[in-house]
Amino acid sequence: MIRILLVDDQTIIRQGLRSLLESKPDLQVVGDAENGHRAIQQVEALQPDVVLMDIRMPGMDGVAATQFISQHYATTKVLVLTTFDDDEYVSQAMRVGANGYLLKDTPSDELALAIRLVHRGYTQLGPGLLEKAFTPLPTAPPVTPVTLPPELAELTPREREVLCLIAAGASNREIATTLHIAESTVKNYVTNILSQLHLRDRTQAALFATAFLPLLEAQG
Repeated sequence: MIRILLVDDQTIIRQGLRSLLESKPDLQVVGDAENGHRAIQQVEALQPDVVLMDIRMPGMDGVAATQFISQHYATTKVLVLTTFDDDEYVSQAMRVGANGYLLKDTPSDELALAIRLVHRGYTQLGPGLLEKAFTPLPTAPPVTPVTLPPELAELTPREREVLCLIAAGASNREIATTLHIAESTVKNYVTNILSQLHLRDRTQAALFATAFLPLLEAQG
């Protein structure tokens, strides 16, 4: 059984893909996400085999999310599924670690086959996308602006400091020493952070925060 995570900012698209894919006996949709931020959380929590990733989404887009997932979750494959076939999008996605790039008008049986092949380690590109995927860009690709997801933005400055130290691998005692506060206070901060971010433990918090450390530190 191939475990799939659906990432798309449109609910109707996610629902349609779920119905389509779950009609295949060897495919299982284990979760979905509406943007790149949430996709990273879901990959950590669910450990899917394949992520079907849209490109244009609010907050963190599909290119940035693909790069993070490919760097931190080696066993999870990313297959881009989008309406955009721009040279820049295709090239960027493949360069940051996508295992394939298809358009949303791909027939259902071909999409299912592409998922199976990506899961087995093959690269899948839709018709006419091969040259776009490996065409050198005339200039450096623009950096996609990344904003803090709402749940991170709502943390207090002190909670952001604690989260940054968690991401750096500090223990509660080390955090208490660094911030000159009681260890019991640190425990309270950690509990609040995990609750607000809907995370299971500090390992998930550290992985999630890694993608946003520059912004967290700048706004801390």
